[in-house]
This record gives sequence, C-alpha cells and structure tokens, in this order.
Amino acid sequence: MRALPIAVSALTALVAALALTACDDGGSGDEGGKKADSSASSAGSSACKADQVGQEVAASEAPAAGDTGSVSVTLTNRSGGDCTLEGFPRVDLTAGGTTWSLTPEESAKPEKLTLKPDETTAFTITYVRGPAGDATKGAAVKTVKFGLPGEDADLSFPWKYGEVALRSESEPDASVGPLQRAGD
Repeated sequence: MRALPIAVSALTALVAALALTACDDGGSGDEGGKKADSSASSAGSSACKADQVGQEVAASEAPAAGDTGSVSVTLTNRSGGDCTLEGFPRVDLTAGGTTWSLTPEESAKPEKLTLKPDETTAFTITYVRGPAGDATKGAAVKTVKFGLPGEDADLSFPWKYGEVALRSESEPDASVGPLQRAGD
C-alpha cells in the first residue's frame, strides 16, 4: 500500500515536468528565446539576502541648507548564485533617539531584478539639506539603516552629508528610489 502513493507522486511530478517542457515553443524568433532565458534564470533564484550583498555608498552632497543632494547605495550580489529583488528598500534615518522612515518616490516604478553573482543594483536617497543647529528644521542624522524588500535584516552606513531638512517633526524632506540595475 505504501508504494502506491509514492509512485503516484512521482508520476504526477513527471507529468508536470513534461507539461512544462511541452509549453516551450522552441523560441520562435529572438524575442521568444529571450523570454525563455529570463524566466529560466529567475525561476532558479531566490530573494537576495542582506548578509549576501556587498555595499558601496557614494554621495552628491547638498552643499548648503535648502539644496538637494543624493546618496547612491550600490549593492553587489555575493551569494554565489542568482538572487532577485523587486521594489523599494526600507530606509530609516536615525538622529539621536529619533528615527524617521523614508517614503518611496511617488513617480518611481520598481522592476523585478535578477542578479547573477557579482552583478549590482542600486537605489538612491534624495534629500534636502537642513540648517545646521536648528532641531526644529533639520535632523542631524548619524546613521542610515536599510533593508531589502522581503528581508527583515538591516544593513547600515554612517550619514556624513549634513543635516536633513524636516517637513514636520515626523517627516524628513527625503525619499528613497526603487532598486534599479546598476552598471548598464
């Protein structure tokens, strides 16, 4: 009796695999081949993990209060296999005992990215520089914490780019862009 469920399960798996193979039309033209390649590579990958990415931070610092600056964070897949990302990273700015979560850029459209080993992706934090020494108008940010979509672990880096203007006590004048392919 026990062999029957195992045999049925194996037969079901074989039929499913054959059905998926039968769906491939053999790549009728270049576009069909590209679609098959991209779906095959993303099917075998898992979500990128915080402990499996390298990070590099570069800034175009806002020179004075009221100016806009940007901080780009480039992430490199160090997992040894393909991994995927889609969406916006979670980004928090911390100053003293206060933490502000950044909102995603309203007009940005995230795309699903599959990163091969050593490929990179990046996101950008855009901010308005606040006045130095006025805690009601600017936050003296010390640390940026961020997390990858679908991942609970945080990565961080020190903030060295001046105060961040505050729209209100609970909202910095800053936003985060989606993860995008880097190096194209």
